[in-house]
Amino acid sequence: MVAKVAVIAKPPVLLDRRATIERALSAIDEAAAAGATLMVFPEAFVPGYPTWIWRLRPGRDMGLAAELHGRLRNNAVDLSRGDLHPIQEAAEKRHAAIVLGVTELDSEFSGTTLFNTVVVIGPDGALLNRHRKLMPTNPERMVWGMGDASGLRVVDTPAGRLGALVCWESYMPLARYALYAQNIEIYVAPTWDSGENWLASMRHIAREGGCWVVATATALQSQDVPESVPERERLFDPDEWINDGDALVIAPTGAIAAGPARRDPKILYADIDVEAARRARRSLDVCGQYARPDIFSLSVDRRRLEPVTFGR
Repeated sequence: MVAKVAVIAKPPVLLDRRATIERALSAIDEAAAAGATLMVFPEAFVPGYPTWIWRLRPGRDMGLAAELHGRLRNNAVDLSRGDLHPIQEAAEKRHAAIVLGVTELDSEFSGTTLFNTVVVIGPDGALLNRHRKLMPTNPERMVWGMGDASGLRVVDTPAGRLGALVCWESYMPLARYALYAQNIEIYVAPTWDSGENWLASMRHIAREGGCWVVATATALQSQDVPESVPERERLFDPDEWINDGDALVIAPTGAIAAGPARRDPKILYADIDVEAARRARRSLDVCGQYARPDIFSLSVDRRRLEPVTFGR
């Protein structure tokens, strides 16, 4: 079975949920017109990755940090409110599976905590999976809470069995193994990372897991940052490439199938054949004939961790 994947590295409208969703819908239409049945967006695409966290001065920019975080919270995605309904409707209309990174608001308990979340939407518009990043990286811990393993799942899509880890979660060997053990065929890595080291890691994962790897960051220049973002001129140099993007698709052999699309805010396309993933595991199946369950074991607690349980 061959499917066309669209890897969408276009920039969002930073800190504007509604405008970013409109931009996503336009990209979905473009990808569908090209025949794509699987569409992948970057990490935290809605309402944009909080790139300022890597630039603020510790102890000196607390007021600015609070203002930016407040805007991020006000534009975060609340799934219970139906913020992604337009994307879900587009997936159903275009008969496509969509993988989308969002900053998600916990409206069920605290009403304040944010999570770095990736959702998988099926071609019928249903939410197939929600995975919250297990461990935010370095200064990200001042923005996002830690997720649990309830979304550490591989789901069926028209393109194949698909699982996703966010950015440096791909450097967590046990998290990768948990996906490999669910007969994964397409490993999606929405990210903010790019460059040669990231490319090498993605090639390794494709070979290790015997699966297709689809990854992208946002190809973002300073001119893409809206003027409404506080202290934009101080935080970002004129004409600076904030992120190179590097959208790419890796075959199960570890060979590059498409990309990396460096500093190119476009849609990258590739044809993927899930049978290639099955063939790749003939000689190396790390959760099958190349495993040693008599020596090694992994236990994953996929219970949803809730901070409080109310009785009647």
